[in-house]
Order: sequence, then C-alpha cells, then structure tokens
Amino acid sequence: MLKKIPKLLSPELVRVLMEMGHGDELVLADAHFPGHSLHNRVLRYDGVGIPALLDAVLELLPLDHYVPHQAAFMAVVEGDPSVPEVWSVYEAIFAKHDGSATVEYEERFDFYSRSRQSYAIVVTGEEALYGNIIIKKGVVTAEGC
Repeated sequence: MLKKIPKLLSPELVRVLMEMGHGDELVLADAHFPGHSLHNRVLRYDGVGIPALLDAVLELLPLDHYVPHQAAFMAVVEGDPSVPEVWSVYEAIFAKHDGSATVEYEERFDFYSRSRQSYAIVVTGEEALYGNIIIKKGVVTAEGC
C-alpha cells in the first residue's frame, strides 16, 4: 500500500500508467469488449465498473491537451436506438478531474482499430452498453502537481 494512490488501482495498472508516455492511449473496456483478441497487453478488472476505475485512474493520469480531444467513446451503431446514459456519468468524472477535457465519438470498428494501437486495454466488469472509453495521456505540469 502507498499513500495517495487509490486502493482500486492494482500494482499492474499503476505500472502501466507510469510506463505510458504522453500521447499514449489507455482503453477502459466494458465486459463485452474483445480485448484479448485485439491486444497482447490486457489487464482484467472483472467486477469493477468503469466509472469507479475512471475516477481512480484520473487521480494519477494527466490528460493530453495538445490534441483536440482527450478521450473517445465508442459511438452508437447506426440504427441502434440506445442512448448511453453512462456517458453523462463519464463526462461528470472528466469534469471533476479536468474541466476542459473533451470527448470524441469513434465508430465501433474504428474504435477497435484505435484500441489495437493503444498502450494497454483494461477489461472491466462494466455492463453498460457503449461503455468503452479511450483516454490519452498528457504531461504533468507545474499546475498539475
């Protein structure tokens, strides 16, 4: 145990966050996401929802403000009437940690392609439809310390 590191974060995930460089991306994936078929660096957080994990990760991870959007959500598939309520939960968590963070929406297969290029995928127990997020790591500034 260490001080100031959220208890939800495993040593493996803290290591991944430390290893990532600015511009690297981390996928927080729902329980349905094909993480193991897309990437060889997959961490499992079965039983943990993305909102709690996102909140814990953003305690440590600075977001990249040298790009137009700091995060991406998987867009609703055309013709699907779903309205992902979890997105407003995620937006509130981003606002809590970084009030200027913005989100873009990636088509499902574009999201998968982008996930292949990520630093790691964290597969969670999240069951909300369209609950997947990609976050882009930035740099720690004097204001962010």
